[in-house]
Amino acid sequence: MSLKHIVFGLSSVPVLAEAIGMDEKMQGDVLCFEDDLSVGPLFILDTKEGQAGRRQWWQQMQGTAPAAATTADMFEEAAAPVVESAPEIPGDEDRFRELKTMLKEDPELEIWIWAGQNSKDVTGYFWLVSQLYDFSGRVHIIYLNNLPFLNEKGAVFYPTHLHQILPKEFLKAKKLARPVSLAEFELDGDEWHRLMNENAGIRILEGGKKLRGEPATFYDKDLQLQAGKEFTKAWRIANQVGGKLKYPLPEHFLGWRLKELVREGKLESRGELKTVKDFEIKQPGGEEATATVPVENA
Repeated sequence: MSLKHIVFGLSSVPVLAEAIGMDEKMQGDVLCFEDDLSVGPLFILDTKEGQAGRRQWWQQMQGTAPAAATTADMFEEAAAPVVESAPEIPGDEDRFRELKTMLKEDPELEIWIWAGQNSKDVTGYFWLVSQLYDFSGRVHIIYLNNLPFLNEKGAVFYPTHLHQILPKEFLKAKKLARPVSLAEFELDGDEWHRLMNENAGIRILEGGKKLRGEPATFYDKDLQLQAGKEFTKAWRIANQVGGKLKYPLPEHFLGWRLKELVREGKLESRGELKTVKDFEIKQPGGEEATATVPVENA
């Protein structure tokens, strides 16, 4: 039997790789899917059009592509992306195709999906398992849902993300590995299709594997309240709001929301509206007016 470990996010790779080196029964490569599917559009993501639309959204959010006309446009079926304008960027789709090829070529290959109790891992699990029905019996899940672990000081804590766990603690967690049942393939596959059709702006974990969809604007009021009367670095505002959340959102996402608030006139900015580190923001009024770079021209 050969083994492939699956994680969602680069921060989980080093600790799991170190744990694998401690136990010969866990020997196998780590495959990382990087896209955070807990945020952004998911509509028809099982098609090339949907994948191209999501790549466009990520580029816009990171300041490497023109902005959409409105936030709503990115989450409306009617606002279908122009596929021709989206470059082919190697990503999770390519990694999945490679994984599927390996499963077909090596009938002894099993995969272990590692997931922490956070919306990114759970959404990633739904996406992955919805496409692996043909390999039932060879797909295992290790869901560290509300489980106690020991930290560096020997105290008990309840991690939400894999990177918070000490490598040696993974050796205990491996005992939780179990095959994904046929019923789970059906139910969790249906849940993924529900998430795609719902196409919410963000997905929030309520407990277990239950995700609640909310609009992309869900934390806009928090961002506005955190902004003061004087200019503050946008990344600092994003970190302050994100740090208060049980399941942090990507800095790029909150930075994108700040740019959208500037476009709507709800915040003022100074600097180029590209990445979250390139500009400052404040509440409207107060200081002497400062020229704002329109988002669509950033």
